[in-house]
Amino acid sequence: MRIYPDNKIYYSIGKVAEMTGLTIPTIRIWEKEFDIIKPKKNRKGDRFFTPDDIDHLKLIKHLVKEKGYKVEGAKRILRDEYKAAKDKMDVLNNLKLLRDFLESLKDAIDQRGKHKSTQLPSSGKSGIVTDEFDLR
Repeated sequence: MRIYPDNKIYYSIGKVAEMTGLTIPTIRIWEKEFDIIKPKKNRKGDRFFTPDDIDHLKLIKHLVKEKGYKVEGAKRILRDEYKAAKDKMDVLNNLKLLRDFLESLKDAIDQRGKHKSTQLPSSGKSGIVTDEFDLR
């Protein structure tokens, strides 16, 4: 089970919609269509989702919205190949996180280079010198 930032046991449907990028009506429809989504309900009928439910919604979203499966095809994948589909989605998510990290690292290096670099005008040497590195 994934630990979410606020480390709650249950999340409201509004928070789940925000976390997954799905609309509330879509979540309600998928709750009826997919038996792996089982939110708890209070006496008023308010839905409360566990982190596992959120992970299942994200997997269904990946299959339907990103991979292009119809609901019946996604049900079949979840029934027959759940572990493989989840593993593939996890790998893709990790690669996206790695790409985002590398892009932010590149941006930070670029910014540092703009602010910390100086040219050596009188020495006749070409190159960039920073506080820590000589990039000639």
